[in-house]
Amino acid sequence: MIKPILKTASLLLLSTTFIFSTPFLDSGAYADVSSSPPVQEQTQAQSPTAMVRLTGPSLAAIDESFTVNVSLTGATGAATAGKFIFEYDPSLFDYISAAAADPAVSIAGENAEFGKVTIVTTDTTGSLTTVGSILALTFKAKTAADLSGISGTVELGIDDGSTVQTPEESLAVQISGAAEGDLNSNSVIDVGDLSVLIKYFGIDSTDPNWPNAANGDFNKDNVIDLQDLASLGKKVLYDNGQPFQLMEADIMSIQNAMAAGKLTSEQLVQMYLDRINEYDDDVHSLITINPDALATAKALDDERKAQGPRGLLHGIPIIVKDNYDTLGMPTSAGCTCLKDNQTVSDAFMIKKLKDAGAIILAKANLSEFAINTDTLSSLGGQTKDPYDLTKNPGGSSGGTGASLASNFAVAGLGTDTGGSIRIPSSWNSIVGIRPTIGLTSRDGIIPLALSQDVGGPMARTVSDAAIMLDAVSGYDPNDIVTAGSVGKKPVSYTKYLDKNGLKGARIGLVMDSSVIGTNQEVLGLLNKAAEDMRDQGATVVGVNIPNVADILKYPSLSGYEFKFNLNAYLSNPRLVDPAVVRYHSLTDIIASGTDFLPSLNGTLNTRNSVESLDTQEYKDIVLFRTRTSQQSLLSLMADNNLDAILYPSTTGPTGSSSGNANRLSPFSGFPAISVPAGYVSSGTPIGIELLGRPYDEGELIKLGYAYEQATHNRVAPKSVPALPGD
Repeated sequence: MIKPILKTASLLLLSTTFIFSTPFLDSGAYADVSSSPPVQEQTQAQSPTAMVRLTGPSLAAIDESFTVNVSLTGATGAATAGKFIFEYDPSLFDYISAAAADPAVSIAGENAEFGKVTIVTTDTTGSLTTVGSILALTFKAKTAADLSGISGTVELGIDDGSTVQTPEESLAVQISGAAEGDLNSNSVIDVGDLSVLIKYFGIDSTDPNWPNAANGDFNKDNVIDLQDLASLGKKVLYDNGQPFQLMEADIMSIQNAMAAGKLTSEQLVQMYLDRINEYDDDVHSLITINPDALATAKALDDERKAQGPRGLLHGIPIIVKDNYDTLGMPTSAGCTCLKDNQTVSDAFMIKKLKDAGAIILAKANLSEFAINTDTLSSLGGQTKDPYDLTKNPGGSSGGTGASLASNFAVAGLGTDTGGSIRIPSSWNSIVGIRPTIGLTSRDGIIPLALSQDVGGPMARTVSDAAIMLDAVSGYDPNDIVTAGSVGKKPVSYTKYLDKNGLKGARIGLVMDSSVIGTNQEVLGLLNKAAEDMRDQGATVVGVNIPNVADILKYPSLSGYEFKFNLNAYLSNPRLVDPAVVRYHSLTDIIASGTDFLPSLNGTLNTRNSVESLDTQEYKDIVLFRTRTSQQSLLSLMADNNLDAILYPSTTGPTGSSSGNANRLSPFSGFPAISVPAGYVSSGTPIGIELLGRPYDEGELIKLGYAYEQATHNRVAPKSVPALPGD
């Protein structure tokens, strides 16, 4: 239930007006008023007293639109005109519109400014003071908040020509009425309410004390019983009083809704399946839907009832890129040549998700074999960007990016060899983390270049990405590089979710055009991000990356390693079933002639022609590229005492070049996070990227979260709106 608010502001009475008669002198000086004729005093009729009354919900959920009704009380006399000024906190709310709430009232003028709305109303009958509701204002909440950030004053025009005004200062919000469960009338559902309900436990509607307890009769059986106590107990723990809304739902809101009994995992999965069924024919983000998703969700619901949730991912639907081995679903890397690849084990990261209680809802399309950045494959076709369905979503993890932007699941997994998590994160206005190489296991992921490959989380919020990183990271004996993470992974990355995390931070804003590009809209968003960070207490300084030209001249190692890494995967019986897989090497795939994307023919043949990795050219790249990148970035951060380096995730919007910035993280092996930074004039999104030291994901999460919470830049794409019930 929503609680109304009553906000009042006393009126300032203007009882007299003084008129001075002063002669004008040609010299330009003003006369001394002491020599003026006596002042004539005119008495104005006693003005009416009145109060401005605002009623509306006491609490608003994020992205919730709500109405505030405006009326006057205590007024006498005939007021035919009113000038209302409403002020609100623009960091909490967006003003949407105003409408007359009574047929007798007309809006003569409206001026909306940032944080302030002025509205002039008329009523020819002179009944503004008695008509009841005068205006209905519509706002939208940017975050969960109470309405103490909205206030109003008025200047009334009386039919005798006099005026009366409210003072500028606002009085405290007064709550009238009470939300369901608010028994102590403090506008919060808390343990105080529970103690009141316990006091009246056992009484029924015939008891004289029933009015004190009736708001706690959740099951409406006119008795305060154990079921009511349990319902209020869950509200105290989890419930914000709002119904569950699927669109943009995050992990914590879902877990709270499940704990409060508002939602089951089975219902949640069905809601996402309904959205996929409705919209993915246009977006083309998914290759395979898990046929067992609903059954898995029901089993997890039963487990929750019997023994509680395993953790924050219990019952949460996840979408993973279709190069992660997943039992019960084929793993294709987007290629028709692997459409029957029913693997014999889960990838390490998939197993970690399942162990945490997550549901693999679907496998996402990708650029075939993760080679390009367009999310085009022979098996999945062309994925579209939901912000502009005429363009691709970036890649190679574009299927994961587009599906999460479209609200087809809660969070997902991508892989990144050169930019394949961060590019689609930028172009789909989501968060993507490319971890330090060694923090997450690559075992069971179809490889592109193991020297650069890493798997990581993608999500709509930094907090969800942190929860995902907790679940999927850690040591795997089947990927020895993860031994480097031992002792370097925190107890939980969620402890870094500090909205004040930018305070005192030092950020290096990259100035090299070879990294940040020249697109003026992108650079404008980058500079705006820097200003936003400064506003949150960070010091942002311009920096140039040492040896940047030498770093960027090096190629990706995918052109060298792909053949050998793919052949090793296809011949590993611990991963694939040799009796099921039709091809056992890149040579076999190429020899098929048609069982892959035709546009990759030249690329696959070139990579298949690499005879050995035991060459000086390859060794020089591995040694000098890695050393130069790491030493240059570390020295830059040390010399400037930086916590992170800032640059755009992509140097252009979707449909243009993604640029070179994405190379810094894979060439060095250092972690990076992409966070939504806003939109260019075409309406497509851009992300900013923060890069840190090895295994410093926690610091990047802290900085990214503080920036996200200060800006709330992500807006869901309009091409995939909420379905009825979402």
